[in-house]
Amino acid sequence: MPPALILLVGMATILGAILLLRLNAFLALIAAAIVVSLLAPGAPAVKIARVAEGFGRTAGTIGIVIALAAITGKAMMDSGAADRIVRAFIALLGEKRSATALCATGYVLSIPVFFDTVFYLLVPLARSGYTRTNRYYLKYLLAIAAGAGATHTLVPPTPGPLAVAGTLGVDLGTMVLVGLAVALPAAGVGLLFAGWVDRRMPVVPSASAAEPAATQLLPGLVPSLLPIILPVLLISSNTVVVSMTARPAMWVCARQRRVSRADLAEMVDTSLMGAGFIILIIAASGAFGVALQAARIGPVIERAFVGRAAASGMGSGLIFLFLGFGVASLMKIAQGSSTVAMITTAAMLAAMLPASGRSLPFHTVYVATAIASGSLVGTWMNDSGFWLFSKMGGVTEMETLKSWTPLLAVVGVTGMVTTVALALLVPLR
Repeated sequence: MPPALILLVGMATILGAILLLRLNAFLALIAAAIVVSLLAPGAPAVKIARVAEGFGRTAGTIGIVIALAAITGKAMMDSGAADRIVRAFIALLGEKRSATALCATGYVLSIPVFFDTVFYLLVPLARSGYTRTNRYYLKYLLAIAAGAGATHTLVPPTPGPLAVAGTLGVDLGTMVLVGLAVALPAAGVGLLFAGWVDRRMPVVPSASAAEPAATQLLPGLVPSLLPIILPVLLISSNTVVVSMTARPAMWVCARQRRVSRADLAEMVDTSLMGAGFIILIIAASGAFGVALQAARIGPVIERAFVGRAAASGMGSGLIFLFLGFGVASLMKIAQGSSTVAMITTAAMLAAMLPASGRSLPFHTVYVATAIASGSLVGTWMNDSGFWLFSKMGGVTEMETLKSWTPLLAVVGVTGMVTTVALALLVPLR
């Protein structure tokens, strides 16, 4: 079977399993990996074995980091460290700049903590801000989404960017630094867009919106920031000691809440149950990527796109940036999950990048950030984040479509523009 047709069969298997059969993303990816591998060249025994090999290799690469990141996020929430960081930003910037403070807090907290948890933490503060000012409620909500959404999709150790970096062979420290650089202007433009939407569509929170959290004794700012700063510094300096990433957070939790060892063990168990599901999905995407490589789809697609790029005068490298952004956007629109869109797109591009990766005029990390940026474009009612924003924020579905959906598109497009600019001006080669 021609490689291009095998790719189409693989994509159809994923989308059909998720959208029509309503299967879990893990089952859809594994099924696609097996189908593609069976259609690819090789002995029958090898066809199944390479799926298992790809699964195991990917799980071994990202499993520990994701598990520890889940523990870190849970410990920061339970200890009050996340709440302490929020209050520090508001105190620093002042209540008149509450939207900026919420955006900055979301930007920082979404590095170790999952997006839904960050949004859950910050929505009551948006409601409190509206109570004080009687305005700007939608701006507050969108500011949280802009800051948290940017780093959640661009900066490890959250699962999406971590998986993309591993699939494309990008050094984790490089992914963190470049991801932060791309996410910053994306969040900033998102904050400006939030103010623009709020002026044209003022929203009053419904009674179902989250209430302000009760005041509790909080840890100091330095210990609160330690679980975020230490892992980033270790990863960025290429001296990663993964076993240290969760320890500062657990220390803060034990010290602040005086919890027992049994309570800490329960917290770890709860965190790992959620992390295990994510690890399975990403590992399945690794198996899918290995199957695509065995089908030799890479050279076919590379010749097609590079040839068209040369004919149009566009550099062969840039076409991969736009391809990654476009495919990730289509996958996001089709099935709703940014993480699934990122890891599926990365697996596809990884199958075509090895031959040309060394000849790209810029670092492969920019392909990764292009994919991550594309995964923000096209969120609607099949995205769990859409309903999180609507129900927790007390915003109607139509208001969510008019605010949340275009906001994340703006953040994603800004991330793509920043990626292209950095690839041209700072190629890192």
